[in-house]
Amino acid sequence: MDHIETLDELEAQYGVPQAASTTKVADRLIPEYRTWIERSRFCILSSVGPEGTDASPRGDDGPVVRVLDERTLALPDWRGNDRIDSLRNIVRDGRVSLMFMIPGSVNVVRVNGRARVTADAGMSGSFAREGRAPRTVTVIALEEVYFQCARALMRSRLWAGVDESAGLPTPGQMLAAMTAGAVGGPAYDAEWPGRAAKTMW
Repeated sequence: MDHIETLDELEAQYGVPQAASTTKVADRLIPEYRTWIERSRFCILSSVGPEGTDASPRGDDGPVVRVLDERTLALPDWRGNDRIDSLRNIVRDGRVSLMFMIPGSVNVVRVNGRARVTADAGMSGSFAREGRAPRTVTVIALEEVYFQCARALMRSRLWAGVDESAGLPTPGQMLAAMTAGAVGGPAYDAEWPGRAAKTMW
């Protein structure tokens, strides 16, 4: 199999972008982009570091980020698995991308920018809920924002309302397979919903 090695070879396979593909890019949150992002409860945070790339799902039961101003977003780091892969990357290389999704919409809004992590008590405390605050907040200086082509979500029928999860391996099964049964298994799957409910924030 031959591989494309140069930009000239790559660009020869594609046409010229339509005007809408380039004029949609803004360097700040116009009101329409701000409205979209403030409605989103879910995004994927992509980062890059010396070991490679990372993409991490982030979600909330309200806006997943807070708009600080037209060029700045704040993303609280709620409870997770403590791997902190994304945060490790950001501390060493601030380049990030975020993809915001809203159930039912085939559009995706994308933000590219530079991020920094803060443990400032005032900032973290401003997100507090149920007596808990995030340990850190990622502050993103926005460089580009635009909506993504809808075809991928249309092709995948992501919001078709069909549950396709039957028969998928569970986290307990995956852990058991990785550890020859030493970790995971049915007990892990049975305990997980209750454990998650107690450590959501």
